[in-house]
Amino acid sequence: MAEKNLDLAARLRPALAGFEPYDPAFSPCRVNLSANENTHALPEEVRAAIDAALLATPLNRYPDPMANELRDAIAERHGVARGSVCVGNGGDELLFNLLFAFGGPGRTLVTCPPDFSEYANFAAMCETAVERVWRDAEDFSVDADALVAAAAGADLVFVTSPNNPTGDLLDPAVVRRLLDETDALVMVDEAYVEFAPEGSSVVGWVASEPRLMVLRTLSKAFGLAGARVGYLVADPAVVDVLGAVRQIYSVDVLAQAAGLAALRCREALAGTVADIVAERERLAAGLSELPGVRTWPSSANFVLVCVPRAAEVRRRLRDEHSVLVRDFSAAPGLEGCLRLSVGTREENDALLDALATLVREES
Repeated sequence: MAEKNLDLAARLRPALAGFEPYDPAFSPCRVNLSANENTHALPEEVRAAIDAALLATPLNRYPDPMANELRDAIAERHGVARGSVCVGNGGDELLFNLLFAFGGPGRTLVTCPPDFSEYANFAAMCETAVERVWRDAEDFSVDADALVAAAAGADLVFVTSPNNPTGDLLDPAVVRRLLDETDALVMVDEAYVEFAPEGSSVVGWVASEPRLMVLRTLSKAFGLAGARVGYLVADPAVVDVLGAVRQIYSVDVLAQAAGLAALRCREALAGTVADIVAERERLAAGLSELPGVRTWPSSANFVLVCVPRAAEVRRRLRDEHSVLVRDFSAAPGLEGCLRLSVGTREENDALLDALATLVREES
C-alpha cells in the first residue's frame, strides 16, 4: 500500500518553491492609508447608478466571458475598437496572463525596480527570467540608455507611469526609444495615470504601435478597488492571445455591471480626482515641514517618504494612532521609506498630526 504522505514540497513545481501568499500587511485601523485605494466616497449620482446596475443584474447566469459591453465602453473612452481591449480580474490577472503567454523558460522580462513587486513574482511563477534596471538611488529616475540596452535582448519590458511606490512619471521619450530601438513587447502600467497631469498617458499610441500595451484599472480613480476590474489596451492580436489563455468567466457579472456604470458616469468623478490631487499636494507640503522627513514628487494618489526609524514609526502609527501606512523600509532601493496613500482631508490631517508626534519622538 502506498504511504499516505502528502509531501507537498516534493510534489510542488520547482519554480514555485518558496513562494508566500501576497500579504499587504493589513490591520484594521481607524485610518487606512496603506493600499493606494480611493478613500473618498463615490459621488451620489455615481453610487446611485452603480447600485441600480447591481440590482438589475441577474445572478443565475454566467457573465459574458469577454465582458463585451464593458469593453465597448472602454474602447469608446480611448477611441479604439473593441478588439483592442481586454478586461481582467484586476490588472493583476492581465499582468500574469501577459507573462504566461509571452514569457516562460528561455525568455526575459525587463523591469525598473523599485516598482510593483508582482511583476517579478508573476515572472517567477511563469519561469521567466527577470533583468532589473535599477532606478537612480536619489531621485528614482530611469536610466534610458541602460533600459534600452537591457531591452534589446529581452522579450518583454514592464514600465510603470506613475511608478508604484515612488510616484514619478516615466518620460514618454523612453517608451518611444523602447519601441524604436528594440523588438520587445512593451507594457506601460498606467494604473494611477488619472492623477497625473493631462497628456501623461501613451494609450493614444497603441493604434500605431503593435508592440505597445497599456494597462489601466478602475480600482483607483474610479473607486472600484473592491470590484477588481482592470483592462489592457493593445493590438487586437495581443488581445486575442490573452482571450485564449485567460481563466473563463474571470470578471463576474457584478464587477462588469459596476464597471460599466462607473465608466458611463466618469465625468462625475472628475471632482473626486481633482480633490485627491489637491490633497496630495497639501499632504506633501505638510510632510516637507516635518524634521528629518524626505518626500519625492508624486503624480499618483500616494506619496513616498523617508523617515527616521521608518519601521518603528509605521508600527506606532498603527498601534498608538490607528493609522495604517505601507512599510517599504526593508525593500531594496527603498530603505527607510513609507508609502502614504492620499486620503480625505480628515484622514490626511490625522496622519500628519500623528506623524509629526512620532517623528519628533523617534528623531
